[in-house]
Amino acid sequence: MKGASNISELRLSVLNKLVTTFQAPPALLFSNLFPDVTDVSDTIKWESQEGNRGMTPFKAPGGPSPRTAPVGVAQHNAFAAFLGEKEFYDESFLNNLRKEGTESEYLAAQQRLARELKSMTNRCRRRKEFMYAKMFTAGTFTYYEKDGIKAVVDYDIPDANEVSLGTNYLWSTGSSKDIMGDIMDGKIVVSDACGGLIDYFACNSVVLQYMAQDATLQTLLQSSSFGKGNLFKDTNQSLIGVQPAVLGSLLGIKNFIVYDEKYTVSEYLTAALAASGTTVYVGNAADFEAGTATLHDTSAGTSEAVTISAIDPQAGTITVGATTAAFKQGEDKITQTLPYIPNDKILMYASQVDGQAIADFRQAPYGLQRHWGLQTHQWETTDPDGIFIRVEDKGLPVLYQRDAIYILDVA
Repeated sequence: MKGASNISELRLSVLNKLVTTFQAPPALLFSNLFPDVTDVSDTIKWESQEGNRGMTPFKAPGGPSPRTAPVGVAQHNAFAAFLGEKEFYDESFLNNLRKEGTESEYLAAQQRLARELKSMTNRCRRRKEFMYAKMFTAGTFTYYEKDGIKAVVDYDIPDANEVSLGTNYLWSTGSSKDIMGDIMDGKIVVSDACGGLIDYFACNSVVLQYMAQDATLQTLLQSSSFGKGNLFKDTNQSLIGVQPAVLGSLLGIKNFIVYDEKYTVSEYLTAALAASGTTVYVGNAADFEAGTATLHDTSAGTSEAVTISAIDPQAGTITVGATTAAFKQGEDKITQTLPYIPNDKILMYASQVDGQAIADFRQAPYGLQRHWGLQTHQWETTDPDGIFIRVEDKGLPVLYQRDAIYILDVA
């Protein structure tokens, strides 16, 4: 194989320009709403606050100005999360990129490189969205730090802003549910706490279905009451046949988002799992959650659905129901597809308080040349001959106004 340095498509300047040209998937809610800012260090430090509406005090003419003391200010620091993956391209693929074969082979190789590079780029962006989603819906998440240590970042969301409904009030099965009242309560909590006006409501279609089937909301949206009777009309683009904007108008929330975007986590087994086994060992268990997952027998091409009951990120274990088949170390894997907003929660938030965004993504420097943001790198290998291309990013979402969000567990 000739050296890869003479292939124009593989020059770092070309690869990085290609990566930055790719637009972020428009379905990613948080990544597209909040800005990116650069930080000077990979130890991210920020201050958050509760409350707002402060006023400048009166002062006596000729006297000193009193020192300000913002309400509820807290200092935070956490290591930036480092994310990245690489892909290998062998000599036959690289030779096709040199136009030494037919034009069709060259174009096919060029298209494959662009397609796979975009795929890796989008995977990085979905990981960034994952961090945002965990910050907004759970207030915390776990990730890797140096030497395989698991780090946890906690955004210290006030207890009054994380609410779980009692059994009788659940939107799914509650006998005394009050969907509209619960949403109004959340709007008041945020307004009282910081003066923020909730302008975003986000849930997935599972929760939207609870709302659309609620008799009280249906009555309010009849044309003889509040609405035009169009909750279920002209809904060709809706998953369950409901117009979210109609509900948003009723609730007085500008942006009613039905966020059905999902992500998939996948890990190879780091220890064999015997038939009837219940403990799955993986390299990184932190991304998995209680619920349904799938074990894959790669060589046989078969799979088995299992239910996750517990996760231990530090031990790297996932507890499942007793399996039927056995699974091999290093070859078989476990996967799980999860929604960014869980099936049992709604999220409401004021995107700005006092004219300032409540969150952003702090990009940390990394690499020998101190890169910021999404970057690619490539290097050649021998035996086997080929080239690795890597896509990386480093940073952390931060939350400046802790009481501008309201998380409600509804099912």
